[in-house]
Amino acid sequence: MQENILVVDDNDDIRSNVAEYLRAKGWKAEEASTGPMAVAQVHTGAFDLVLLDLGLPGMDGIEVCRKLRSEGYSLPIMMLTARDELDDRVAGLQSGADDYLVKPFSLRELSARVEAVLRRSQGKVVKDLKVGDLVLYLSTASAEREGKTLHLSPACFQILRVLMSKSPNIVPRDELEKALWGGDRPDSDSLRSNLWLLRNVVDKPFAAPMIKTHPGFGWSIAPAAAPAKATEDK
Repeated sequence: MQENILVVDDNDDIRSNVAEYLRAKGWKAEEASTGPMAVAQVHTGAFDLVLLDLGLPGMDGIEVCRKLRSEGYSLPIMMLTARDELDDRVAGLQSGADDYLVKPFSLRELSARVEAVLRRSQGKVVKDLKVGDLVLYLSTASAEREGKTLHLSPACFQILRVLMSKSPNIVPRDELEKALWGGDRPDSDSLRSNLWLLRNVVDKPFAAPMIKTHPGFGWSIAPAAAPAKATEDK
């Protein structure tokens, strides 16, 4: 199976050169030029490795790495940085990066480091989320309940990921909106619209709902309560 690598760099020449080289070596490669774009692509795609530039517009590499780790993503991340200061390298590793490579680097060195990181990651189990009979597969951005595949939009997938990772705790509106839109939140009540869509997929086709609204506090998800058994009067 061809590993899929996400190359994140705001320098168009570096990004395209690295991606083309990786494809020539037999890997798949996709590209992103900003931090928010990288996060969005990881949310909606299945990657085996992220090559992540430290200096990015919108959200720097350390912020991207921290965000993905906090969301439960365990895929390998290699920082690409022009900064050779010890503090920068330490900060990258502390944010959750698996390795780093200082610019300028040779493509041969990059290839060797990519092979090493992928080799170390083989056999690692991607952490999926499970609440009752609902399973969210982070590696493939898919979900199922009672063994039935659920068709989720990217926004609904993100809401479900946050709710399941915090289950059975209540997740406030601010946390869900931040996960969906970062600092660029829409003026309209898009969150409620997406929650309505999510309930139509996760709850409506099944006997018991799992998503609960807590007015004034937020939302939560928990295993569906078993239906009460009918009793006969004696």
